[in-house]
Amino acid sequence: MARLFGTNGVRGVVNEDLTVEKALRLGKAIGSVFRGSIAVATDTRTSADMIRAAVVAGLASVGSSAIDLGVLPTPALQLYVRSREGVSGGVMITASHNPPEFNGVKCISADGTEASRAEEDRVEALFESDVPYAEREQVGTVSEAAGAAEEYVDAAVALVDAGSIRAAGLTVCLDCANGAACATSPLLLKKLGVRAVTLNCDPQGEFPGRLSEPSEENLGDLIALVKATGADLGVAHDGDADRCVFIDGGGRYVSGDKGLAIMASRIAGPSKGTVVTTVSTSSVVEDAVASAGGRVEYTAVGAPMVARRMIEIGAAFGGEENGGLIFPEMQHCRDGAMGVAKMLELVASEGPLASLVDALPAYHTEKRKIECPGADKEKILEALKGSFDGRIDETDGVKLIFEDGWVLARPSGTEPIFRVFSESRDASVAKSRADEYAAIVRGAAAGNRGQ
Repeated sequence: MARLFGTNGVRGVVNEDLTVEKALRLGKAIGSVFRGSIAVATDTRTSADMIRAAVVAGLASVGSSAIDLGVLPTPALQLYVRSREGVSGGVMITASHNPPEFNGVKCISADGTEASRAEEDRVEALFESDVPYAEREQVGTVSEAAGAAEEYVDAAVALVDAGSIRAAGLTVCLDCANGAACATSPLLLKKLGVRAVTLNCDPQGEFPGRLSEPSEENLGDLIALVKATGADLGVAHDGDADRCVFIDGGGRYVSGDKGLAIMASRIAGPSKGTVVTTVSTSSVVEDAVASAGGRVEYTAVGAPMVARRMIEIGAAFGGEENGGLIFPEMQHCRDGAMGVAKMLELVASEGPLASLVDALPAYHTEKRKIECPGADKEKILEALKGSFDGRIDETDGVKLIFEDGWVLARPSGTEPIFRVFSESRDASVAKSRADEYAAIVRGAAAGNRGQ
């Protein structure tokens, strides 16, 4: 049987994969594991109130109490949970970057981190069982709490040189994807004295302005707005605002790994600290960090994997190549507001974002997605290893290390697909290897399907 929890919580198409009944059962299981007062927040999806109501009913039915925080970015909920002794956990109703027909349920531990695999396993075990209801006099309460959005923004402002940002007189084009950042990022820019030109900052759950994923192909309007206004930079969030990506002043999309490299080299370099990131992250990060005096450690794909390794080794910084940046001085989770505040601080002190990007070494990355329903994923991995006689990293999937780049092939934890990443300093080499190893995956999948 497939796992209920994927890389980031439970997700599905509303009223198909994720129904009210399923959300209620999840609420009962979560309430039984995290017992006590549990904070709940949502992004802006149209289905958010329905799913939240079902989860909250489940929490209360087994004796846990729910604190409804309303619409918030995921990291704002995480900060609320971490900073309050009386709160035993959190639930975020979000499907992050997925299309509007999806929603999801993500569990937050008492320390504000995403729930551990062990906690998810306990929730999943109870989800599959018949959890008894609490006695009538032990039923949990439901209350509302205001102020979490501004508290989160103030925490981010306190951790940067707000004076230098205000003095720089910056203009920023802000695209919130009509998601959870609508409640926080405009306020963040206002408190930092930044002139904001906003786009998709009306909380509409169907994401009418653009798709929620802040990829280059989805940010054409933001890129045009940066060029038209002469802004210093553009900022884009995903639906639940735990990620941020940037557009430089010339309207150039800055990939997440380049933003990570710029930030990591400034944070870990001076302290000769360690940066934690995933095996799918570009080598540009390691090059930039090493040049500055720090080092990089790699984990399996997934923000919880990065965050927990950061905690274990006391890392200075961490993140993913998708715009998810983790600042331990704030909290051990991806944090869109902190990412924006820190990048503004860098631009205010070092100059245009374009110059920071141009100083990075150039790498080229190609990505492929191969559908393989019914195939044995382990046999595909074995076929990949058998095709290569060089150094292999098996931290997550199979990563083949070449002298001039690498290829990573890893199976999805939630879908019947393989993802193939290829990187090299030579664009043609990156492309040819991506095609070559995608073909190997297809061939291996076809050869063992249904066996």
